[in-house]
Amino acid sequence: MTRDYLKKATMTPGSDAADVRETVQAILDEIEAGGDAAALAYAAKFDRYDGNVIVTPEEIGMAEARVPQKLRDDIRFAHDNVRRFAEAQRATLRDMEYEIAPGLVAGQKAIPVAAAGCYAPAGRYSHVASAIMTVTTAKVAGCSHVTLASPPRPGAGVHPAIVYAAQVCGADTILAMGGVQAVAAMTFGLFGLAPASILVGPGNQFVAEAKRILFGRVGIDMVAGPTDSLILADGSADPHVVATDLVSQAEHGYNSPVWLVTDTRALAEDVMARVPKLIEDLPETNRDNAAAAWRDYAEVIVCADREAMAACADEYAPEHLTVQAGDLDWWLGRLTCYGSLFLGEETTVSYGDKAAGPNHVLPTSRAAGYTGGLSVHKFLKIVTWQRATRDGARRVAKATARISRLEGMEGHARAADVRLAKYFPGENFDLSAHD
Repeated sequence: MTRDYLKKATMTPGSDAADVRETVQAILDEIEAGGDAAALAYAAKFDRYDGNVIVTPEEIGMAEARVPQKLRDDIRFAHDNVRRFAEAQRATLRDMEYEIAPGLVAGQKAIPVAAAGCYAPAGRYSHVASAIMTVTTAKVAGCSHVTLASPPRPGAGVHPAIVYAAQVCGADTILAMGGVQAVAAMTFGLFGLAPASILVGPGNQFVAEAKRILFGRVGIDMVAGPTDSLILADGSADPHVVATDLVSQAEHGYNSPVWLVTDTRALAEDVMARVPKLIEDLPETNRDNAAAAWRDYAEVIVCADREAMAACADEYAPEHLTVQAGDLDWWLGRLTCYGSLFLGEETTVSYGDKAAGPNHVLPTSRAAGYTGGLSVHKFLKIVTWQRATRDGARRVAKATARISRLEGMEGHARAADVRLAKYFPGENFDLSAHD
């Protein structure tokens, strides 16, 4: 398939990845052994904060008073959208039972995990939206205890808007702690917390590595890398809007890839000419991130037609996929690999990141090829059950005995034999393995 790269990435998100596993493993081991004291020691070292580790009701009230009313209204608006979307998702999954054969009934139940540990970053940016996305979804799922952890600022504590969002969304506990120490505290049940059954939410490479190491012991939403975004645009797209959307996502971090895929060279060249000017107009920190991401990780690709564009998008499997092209229904039906899809100029990844409703915790680094993002379903265990009458189990027992013997699992076979002998005395069953 011919693709013309007008701009090719010189680096990938893993190009400069530090080997943090050993460091993170050592911290986790020390905190598990040392408990609260060890976690507090790391908090003093990395968070440089010596206030209350569990945010008190009084501190929550003080935080609310510091959040402007318009921002409080916006947080409540975003929470309501996320809550209603999560409730609609929850309604798609129902407990059920099905009679497989006369007298043999099986079913499924969706049971919420007991406790969720949610993480809202607050380093480069204060991720109020992450608190909304994670806590709201866990509460809709029915988790009995939800902890929201966020890095405190020295001498100030957790950002007031994050505290307010966590409170509005129903967090049972707010943990003023960041990094690996926060992940460990939620996992190990320190400071009186309910030990987390699942860990969710974005974070830096140390938080991501801690979640990866702990996966299996607890559930996680996904192993996350730097955020990435791809825009599919045809000749009808507005180059200024396309360029603005690319820059808006590049500001996430110096290693956040953004990609433009189009079938129109003139559009691609116009967008490429606009991006540097838009980056230069950003505030300094945002500008530095976006400039590095555009320079080292961005790509601009010209394809022959829309089918080739769609194939390219499926191959890249982006976290965020935007379509600014005609015939949106065709794209919706054709595209298969993305974390979240934004159809048309009238929506944008920024809406999804902050307030639209669908969750913004999404698969990165091409993981959208095999998984979706955070949803109410991540907090639910889909378990099965079965019951049978004696007659209903008769055929199952005979098949189980013969299959088990064929496999060499005599103990399994005898668990079926004993029931057949008890329920149907005097009957002669051929329970030898198949030839």
